[in-house]
Amino acid sequence: MPAPNRDGLKIVDVDVKDVRFPTSLGGHGSDAVHTDPDYSCAYVIITTESGKRGYGLTFTCGRGTEIIVFTIRSFKRFLLGKNASDIFADFAGFWRAITNESQMRWIGPEKGVTHLAVAAIVNSLWDLWARIENKPLWRLLSDMDPVELVSTIDFRYITDVITPEDAVELLRSKQAGKEERIEFLLENGYPCYTTQVGWLGYSDELVEELCDKYLKLGFTYFKVKVGRNFEDDYRRCSAVRRYIGDENVLMVDANQAWSVGQAIEWMKKLAPLKPMWIEEPTSPDDVLGHATISEALKPYGIGVATGEMCANRVLFKQFLQSGGMQYCQIDAARIGGVNEILAVYLMAEKLKVKLCPHAGGVGLCEMVQHLQFWDYASVSCTMEDRLIEYIDQQHEHFIDPCVVENAKYLAPQLPGYSTQFLQETLEKYTYPRGTEWEKMIKEGIFPQPDETEWANP
Repeated sequence: MPAPNRDGLKIVDVDVKDVRFPTSLGGHGSDAVHTDPDYSCAYVIITTESGKRGYGLTFTCGRGTEIIVFTIRSFKRFLLGKNASDIFADFAGFWRAITNESQMRWIGPEKGVTHLAVAAIVNSLWDLWARIENKPLWRLLSDMDPVELVSTIDFRYITDVITPEDAVELLRSKQAGKEERIEFLLENGYPCYTTQVGWLGYSDELVEELCDKYLKLGFTYFKVKVGRNFEDDYRRCSAVRRYIGDENVLMVDANQAWSVGQAIEWMKKLAPLKPMWIEEPTSPDDVLGHATISEALKPYGIGVATGEMCANRVLFKQFLQSGGMQYCQIDAARIGGVNEILAVYLMAEKLKVKLCPHAGGVGLCEMVQHLQFWDYASVSCTMEDRLIEYIDQQHEHFIDPCVVENAKYLAPQLPGYSTQFLQETLEKYTYPRGTEWEKMIKEGIFPQPDETEWANP
């Protein structure tokens, strides 16, 4: 599948918006570290000469989104006037150029704010490419020849684990049965778990109500937030275990709250409740700490899941090599967009680590479904012990929202990466001048932002 014809694909506009939802008002998304998140995103719209558009985003939690928006604006010069077809023809080269700009890289070479900005831009380009080909992104990726797909990845820093030649060979070895796997996905979807029952800001009554709701919806895997107070954690996790029964699966997530020793001791005390994994037990950068925790919890049958805050493919390489993760959790907006995520999937498959993507934030469920569908069709070719996270919020704001039935994501059908907002959503929730924000600020529900915070001129 060569890059599309160049006609009309000159990029003439790059628009970026700060879109925020007031989820902190209901405690939605609250955990041991993020106590009052307003689920948000920096949202990019790329427009070509012919009028074709690509939509991309990177998930954020409220304040700070404006910084990413300003950073995306500083990267516009990599896009304006360029032909999208030329970018796709040398996508790895474009990716390296934008992530290693000689002055911008000083404030974050492949990490931090600059990488979050890159993710939004790169995601919008993949959405554009899939729209041009009239395919959902997972089908675009699955239909690519292995050589072409591998050509989109920058392998610098990871060839000690996987080379381009290794990746091509791996993908070619998985071609047999691919069409049957695609048909299976179309007919059956992909299994998921819910985190909706486990927010720390929820009352006991609401947790019980949500457990009952999601059991009736067919869910068998439930995740609970922990890490602030052990007695409260044990009480809440015990209640969830009681509600869901021993036949279903419990996972827990500390969102980086603990030191290494504290994580081990805390989880030993929670072990009688039989959690399948502890997610993000300590600093997201502490590879060796995660390896120590993994080894200590192995006798208890508790795995370690991490990766949603992992900054780049190099950190993932070390986690995958060290035994520090038994469940690899990519985030569709944390590292540098689809290109870098493909590299992590390929390394995980080579090193035989299960991949269960992080989702739930604005647009994350919409994006990761495409990646995991591609993985089943073309990379790991299995669903054994693999799940996609699901949180039931903000989907109503997308033109092509994810659809979950009987605890399974249904295959996306529309062209693109499922990342386009409804125009009504932009009018209401663009910060701070969207109609909903103006109303809440006027009523004193949220403070008047300082002029320096305004990312939307």
